[in-house]
Amino acid sequence: MVTSEYERRIAARFAGFDQDGNGYIDREDFSAAAKALLAEFGTAARSDRGQALYVGAEAFWQGMAGIADRDGDQRITRGEFVNGAVKRLRDNPDRFADIARPFLHAALAVADTDGDGAATVEDAARGLEVLGVPEDLARKAAAALDFDGDGRIGEEEIVRSFARYFTVPE
Repeated sequence: MVTSEYERRIAARFAGFDQDGNGYIDREDFSAAAKALLAEFGTAARSDRGQALYVGAEAFWQGMAGIADRDGDQRITRGEFVNGAVKRLRDNPDRFADIARPFLHAALAVADTDGDGAATVEDAARGLEVLGVPEDLARKAAAALDFDGDGRIGEEEIVRSFARYFTVPE
């Protein structure tokens, strides 16, 4: 049962990972996210960037499963997700950032259409939308990621914000 405001917020984040909406998070959700990003940005799965994204997705899945899959069935239920976040990540958002970093690094490389190490706000919004964030919210979130207002979003901006979003302090 979700009891605190913190737990309610974390439970609401579950859907962002459950890409296929089947009620649990599994390896396929991470693979689907990678596939969707590659398709959106016209990147071949067998390219270096495509392979890095799939490797990052697998590392992210393994990290999440290690934190939250308490029964070892290779699926994370909403309850396991909330409990994992509350018990293992709440006081250490950097741990979540470390787990997510390989995927986010590779996703940024895919969205970095000019190869300068950063994505435009527009491309970040495209990436968020393809991962299931509603268009208006994706645009607002992408703009908020541009901390310095230069129209570009780098890895540290993405990783820090991503970890904060999924480990929301009370």
